[in-house]
Amino acid sequence: MSRALRTAELAGLTSAEPDPDLLEWDYGGYEGLTAEQIRAARPGWDLWRDGVAPGDADHPGEQLQQVAVRTDAVLDRIRPLLSEGDVAVVAHGHLARVLTVRWLGLDASAGRLLGHPHPGTLGFLAIEDGQPCVSAWNVP
Repeated sequence: MSRALRTAELAGLTSAEPDPDLLEWDYGGYEGLTAEQIRAARPGWDLWRDGVAPGDADHPGEQLQQVAVRTDAVLDRIRPLLSEGDVAVVAHGHLARVLTVRWLGLDASAGRLLGHPHPGTLGFLAIEDGQPCVSAWNVP
């Protein structure tokens, strides 16, 4: 969460409030490993399809649908605020992808269809003709 708050600060969002539902995906037994390291031990592994291995007490791991429940809760809190104007959300990596596809009304596994958000880039979620859309992704 400290990384997200620092990102918000660097973006000039001085009134950012931490939200535990925006914590990055808990990778459980895969915490700290790269996808290449995981695939070396588990050929063909795909996070979106295969999920994570159980971890320890500090990182028990979350399955994709658990992450989706958290992002849905965030979106439920955000939607009423949109009538007052734009809302900024600072999130990283896979969680941002899950949040985005849930905004679009897609299954959380559709997050695999979005490129990984690059550090320091922006994504813009919008409503066009009454339908949720992504108006920009990975904008420097």
